[in-house]
Amino acid sequence: MTRLLVECTYVFEHPKVNSGIQRVVRNVIRELPEADETVECIPVAMLDGTLYQVHSLAPLDPRPHSPLVRLRILVERAANYFWLGQRTLEKRRPFRSSPWARRLLYVACRLFAFAFLSIPLRLLDRILGKQQPAPVRATPLEHRAGDQLVLLDSSWHADFFPLAERLKSEGVGIVSVIYDLIPLTHPQFCDAGLVKVFNHWFDWIAATADGYVAISETIRDEVRAEMLRRIGPEKVAQRWFDYFHLGSELDLVEDGASVEPDLLRMFKAKAPVFLMVSTIEPRKNHGYLLDAFERAWAQGSQARLCIAGRIGWKCEALVERVRQHPELNKRLFMFNDLSDKSLEYAYSHAASLVFPSYVEGFGLPLVEAMQRLSLI
Repeated sequence: MTRLLVECTYVFEHPKVNSGIQRVVRNVIRELPEADETVECIPVAMLDGTLYQVHSLAPLDPRPHSPLVRLRILVERAANYFWLGQRTLEKRRPFRSSPWARRLLYVACRLFAFAFLSIPLRLLDRILGKQQPAPVRATPLEHRAGDQLVLLDSSWHADFFPLAERLKSEGVGIVSVIYDLIPLTHPQFCDAGLVKVFNHWFDWIAATADGYVAISETIRDEVRAEMLRRIGPEKVAQRWFDYFHLGSELDLVEDGASVEPDLLRMFKAKAPVFLMVSTIEPRKNHGYLLDAFERAWAQGSQARLCIAGRIGWKCEALVERVRQHPELNKRLFMFNDLSDKSLEYAYSHAASLVFPSYVEGFGLPLVEAMQRLSLI
C-alpha cells in the first residue's frame, strides 16, 4: 500500500489564518479519501525535525491562548502598528523634505524595533517552538520507504527542509504543490524578503522534489519552463508535472455563527454593492478600482464598493486613502477580518464581484463568486 503523507504544517500551526492557500489546504485535508487496499492518505505536520500525523487541524482545546501566545500576538501587533506609524511619520515635515532626517528616523526606528520588538519576538518564538503539539491534535509518525510526501502547504517559509531531505534519503518520494510563481514572475508586487525566500525555496524544490502538482494548467506550464531554465532539460525529463482544480467551499462557516452587524447594515440599503475580495496588496489593484468608483460617484452613481480582505504589504497609502475617504461607510466600505459566515453573506447579497487583479495563480474569489453570484 502506498501512503500519501499530505503536509499541512502551516495550517496546523496557524489554525485561524484563512487566506487562499490555507483554505485550499483545509478543503483538501477534509476531502481526503478513506484508505483502501492501494492508497492511504495521512495528513502530516513537520515540527522541530519530527514527522507528526495530524488528527485535527482545528484546536480542540476551547480554552483561550496561553499567556505566552497572547503576549506574542500583542508584540506582533505592536510591531505592525509601529512600522505603519514610521511610514506615516516620514511623509511629514521635516522628514518629507530632508533625506538626512528620514535616514535618522529610520535608524532610530530600527534600533528601537530591534531592542523592543524583534528580540522579544525571537525569544517568544524560541520558547513556543519548543512546545510539543497537543497530543490530541497530532502524534509522531514513523515514515516508510515508498511513502510519498506531498508538500501541500505554503512551505517556502518552513524550516523543515533538512527533515524532508532526510526522508528522501530514506526512500520517501517528494511531491511539491505549487500555487503560483508570482514572486518570480512579478517581484514588483511582493515584499523583497518574500522574493528572496521564494527564490531559495524554488531552488530547493527543483533539486529535491520528484514531481510537481500545480493548481492550474497554466501554472504547471510555467513551472516546467522555470525548471528548464534552472536545471536544464536532462533533469527536467526525470521529473513529472501535473495539475488539479481547486474547489470553492468556505470551510470555516460555523453553525450558529452570526453575520457582522456592520455588514448587515451595509446591505440593507437599496443601492447595489460591488464586492472586492482579496488581501490588500499592490498586485490586487485596489487603487485602480477605487479610481473607477470615484469617477462613477462624481457622475452621481449610488453604487457602493465593499473591500473585504486582510491588510497585506506595500499598501499603507491605499489603506490610509480608504480610511480618510469622504465616502467611507457611505458608498465605500472596508472589512479586514470577515468570518466565513459573513463572507458567505456578502457573496450572496452583492450585485457583483469585481476583481481587477494584475496577476493570479488561480483567483479563488472568482470561483467562490461563481457559485453564489450571477454577475462577475
